[in-house]
Amino acid sequence: MQRLRKLTSSSILSIVNKTLPSLVQEAGAATPGSFLKWGSLGFVRTSKFASGFSPFEVKPLNSIMDVERAKFKSPEDLTMIWDDFHLGRGHIGATMKANMYKLFEQRANDCQYFVIPLWRGNGYTTMFSQVKIPHIIFTGLEDYKARGTQASPYFTVTHYTEFTDTKDLVLVRGDVVFTSKLTDEEAKVLLETTQSFYLNDVRYKLVERFNKQTHDFEFKDVLQALEMPSM
Repeated sequence: MQRLRKLTSSSILSIVNKTLPSLVQEAGAATPGSFLKWGSLGFVRTSKFASGFSPFEVKPLNSIMDVERAKFKSPEDLTMIWDDFHLGRGHIGATMKANMYKLFEQRANDCQYFVIPLWRGNGYTTMFSQVKIPHIIFTGLEDYKARGTQASPYFTVTHYTEFTDTKDLVLVRGDVVFTSKLTDEEAKVLLETTQSFYLNDVRYKLVERFNKQTHDFEFKDVLQALEMPSM
């Protein structure tokens, strides 16, 4: 947990390279689920958390599900099945409307980096994020400041755009790499919070400031936007 101190992005951005290291995996047993629902789309189950994933190599959607079968599902059904498939397995399933993803992509290409406080009990821990479309990569800020590009990602996100034209839908898959550092629920909150900073016009100004006006960036403004106390 961290107490609030004046935090600028200049010290962080000075050590940021354009890529983060390949994923270091932490395996865990997968939990049983609804084979009937997932089987209808040919989902491929794996026996380990975040198995075989590398953050800058897209895992093809057809290695996760049968894309041809999915073409015959409504956007609503596809969303429900996609979300349900990922519950409780060290993965997060979500969806975005195509226009929202386009806005996210435009803004993320312009401003790759940000810091997100994650509330835990009586305090918060701060996560450092990098967006490298179609991915988002998260690691602990303290780990990143201490280890730089040797820091291992805690959580990675991939966006799949195969259904943007036909269903106005982008499938989003999050992989929790270190389950000892991040729960599924925390990962979901982290993803939703990050999306809100890129998609909300007011919040995005803080992202711009972090990336482009480092001397004006104040971490307390992020806490205020999230209605978190300044500790």
